Amino acid sequence: MFEPKNYQRETLEWLRRYLEEARFTGPQAAFDTLRQENSQTERTPYRALAGLEDVPYVCLRLPTGGGKTYLAARSIAVAAQAYLEQDHPLVLWMVPTNTIRAQTLATLKKPDHPNRLALEAVFGGQLLVVDIANFTQLRPQDLQDKVVIVVGTLQTLRVNSTEGRKVYAHHEDLEAHFVSVPPNIPGLERFENGAIKFSFRNLLTLHRPLVIIDEAHNNTSELSVEVLQRVQPACMIEFTATPAANSNILHAVSALELKAEEMIKLPIVLTQHETWQEAVRDSVLTRQKLHDLAKLDRDYIHPIVLIQAEEHGHEVTFDIIRQFLIEQEKIEPERIAVATGAQRELDGVDLLDRKNPIEFVITIEALKEGWDCPFAYVFCSVATVHSKKDVEQLLGRVLRMPYARKRQQEELNRAYAHVSASSWPQAVSQLEDRLISMGFEEQEAEEAIRPQINLFPGVGEQAIPGNRPPAISLILTTTPDLVYLNAEELARVAIRQISAGRVAFEVKGEVDQAFELKLVEAVAPVDRDAMKKTLSVYRRQQPHTPAQRGERFAVPQLCLWADGALEVAEKDWFLDPGGWNLLDFPAEMNSGEFNIQERSESFLIDINGRQLTTRYLGTQMPLDLEDVDSGWNDLQLSRWLDGKLYQPDIRQEVLLEWLRRCLKYLIDQRGFTLTGLARGRFLLEKALREKIKACRQTAYERGYQHKLFDAGARVETSPNYAFTFDPNNYPAHWPYTGRYQFAKHYYSIVGELELSGEEFECAQAIDRCHQVKYWVRNLAQQPNFSFRLPLANGYCYPDFVCELNDGRILVIEYKGAHLEEYEKEKRSVGELWAEKSGGKALFLWAVKEDNQNRDVYQQLDAIL
Repeated sequence: MFEPKNYQRETLEWLRRYLEEARFTGPQAAFDTLRQENSQTERTPYRALAGLEDVPYVCLRLPTGGGKTYLAARSIAVAAQAYLEQDHPLVLWMVPTNTIRAQTLATLKKPDHPNRLALEAVFGGQLLVVDIANFTQLRPQDLQDKVVIVVGTLQTLRVNSTEGRKVYAHHEDLEAHFVSVPPNIPGLERFENGAIKFSFRNLLTLHRPLVIIDEAHNNTSELSVEVLQRVQPACMIEFTATPAANSNILHAVSALELKAEEMIKLPIVLTQHETWQEAVRDSVLTRQKLHDLAKLDRDYIHPIVLIQAEEHGHEVTFDIIRQFLIEQEKIEPERIAVATGAQRELDGVDLLDRKNPIEFVITIEALKEGWDCPFAYVFCSVATVHSKKDVEQLLGRVLRMPYARKRQQEELNRAYAHVSASSWPQAVSQLEDRLISMGFEEQEAEEAIRPQINLFPGVGEQAIPGNRPPAISLILTTTPDLVYLNAEELARVAIRQISAGRVAFEVKGEVDQAFELKLVEAVAPVDRDAMKKTLSVYRRQQPHTPAQRGERFAVPQLCLWADGALEVAEKDWFLDPGGWNLLDFPAEMNSGEFNIQERSESFLIDINGRQLTTRYLGTQMPLDLEDVDSGWNDLQLSRWLDGKLYQPDIRQEVLLEWLRRCLKYLIDQRGFTLTGLARGRFLLEKALREKIKACRQTAYERGYQHKLFDAGARVETSPNYAFTFDPNNYPAHWPYTGRYQFAKHYYSIVGELELSGEEFECAQAIDRCHQVKYWVRNLAQQPNFSFRLPLANGYCYPDFVCELNDGRILVIEYKGAHLEEYEKEKRSVGELWAEKSGGKALFLWAVKEDNQNRDVYQQLDAIL
């Protein structure tokens, strides 16, 4: 079973929390509430679609290669449980093109595909995936007993398209769906005589589907909004790499997170060549070197080169490149495939097959949408004219990591790009722009590019790029004015006129800020933006930071003695060896935890002090009580709840018995009817989940106090069990982009730090402290990449971790005064960690001004 990555779990958790909050407070209020916690995205206001103000509509942003389809599949269960409150929701899955439509259908139907398995893990075999063109095959029993996923494009729902007209037309095949529909129900399209149309649109409106939107960039256009208004969804979730400006971005994943989770290859080693022949030749050499390294890997990897040629009528067409590969590079014809509109030599070819001989794929435009091969390693572009979309799509192909796992050979963790100067005159700047369009932040794009000077000019040079200091290289439109450069600077600059309007410009060696300003001023205004971007990328490749120099940053961890051995103090150690027993806790729920007030067509429910009036969200029809009348008993309801409330640390028989006791208490002591509990079972499940969580928390708190803080607790902070920051991975959700330049941060990027405010001022104080060797902005909720301390209810990720010049470690947790009382547990465990270190570690609970009227600078001085 494919296990979700940490960023995927976190994304789904944000979605779950939003939908649960929206269930109580509404889409806009829930969005505003969660955005206050999530500072990674801009604080733009929630924008509801006209006529759908009460329908949750959020966007989840993931860069190319983040697994959007897999996440979309998993989001169905999240929405069904957190908001829709249905066992078998109807899902309308919208994709941008018919090609993606076919690919999505295939992955959702294929038995062993991760997308299908993600659905089956929750819904079992109760699944039906259909093409929207086949909607007449749906039976009422399908919608009652199965999760039905209908896949289509927005075009298939537009009334002015051929397929759209079918969606809105009357179909006798759908009559069975409307037999029990009251004739006066509002919102349905009718004939002139008032009779309800048996249309798929009306069927969707009756069931109010969950709408999944995959990369539908124009979904907020006037025409698209009209389509969604006709469908009347219950909830809308969009997954995209490049959201529109007016998207309600709930959560955004960074490219750095994808790299840290081994989903994509980075950096992209970029080499610009004077001629297209050199670009193709070096692509061949790069592929051969990667092929040799791949033999050392534990998995089968077959590196492939994607070559972008020019259209007919230009100089470097696909047949010219094919001939060059065969005649000049001695590549056998069977190792080359041409994928253009006329020649489809990739159709039916499995590039992952060990018997597949193809090593070079020549294309003109983007490859067929949906085509995916993680063995693609090298992008070679010799096309003088190339669309941005085509370049982005081809780059997306070479970024995917084989098997979504880091490779043993470091060169196989990178992607490679070879371009000719005629087609990519300002290669670094152009590539950065394309990466930003693919969902990278500007700083991430700069980090992701590793420019190289021309490769293999002579015998004995390296056979693979990426292992030498880069040089600045780009093509300018005019010769720069170098009058303000001194002799030493002039010696490092090389200029060569290629042709009219094309000047090759190269700079070697270090470029400080003063030299950089001179270079920008020296070029013509039309070239300055490209020069700035190129210099910025170049600067990020210099080994200025401790991480780039490979310096080790290790932090001793808090440990405890358990079963005769020293162990890192993880949360699981705080429970008794035999685990905890839910049956030791009372199976009682008071009115503050759960309450129902039944009414004729709705019922009022209180959960932990929060109140809502509810009816089934999945239908506009009067409340259907058929599921209650069909014979629910307490055992059936207990089993239904057991399936929803599965807990890995609770045996099934224990959970079932506890649930039976809860139901008995609610019926016998609180006076609820089984009918009422069954009607409110989804909300009852939420209340029980919180109850179980509270019981578990009580068990953890007992063990936490006993194992760490009681008089007989055996605890120590041990350098032998150190956490080490990964110098190559720092998966920040978003980078700091302010004017102040931090000089001592361990990584080149400072992650998740606001441009101003108290935490920013604390970071400045740390950076200016003479005793600090280097420091890191510690990322929250990144267990593999951040230092953490245990809490009874999870973990604390301190805000800053520093190494001092004398080798000691300083950990700083910054909190405003209004949070001090609430977070005393963090302070206690931090001080315990420092106390048990034998003087090798310090902990500072920093505030704007402490009780001795000291600011952050003075608090730092005092503890050091």
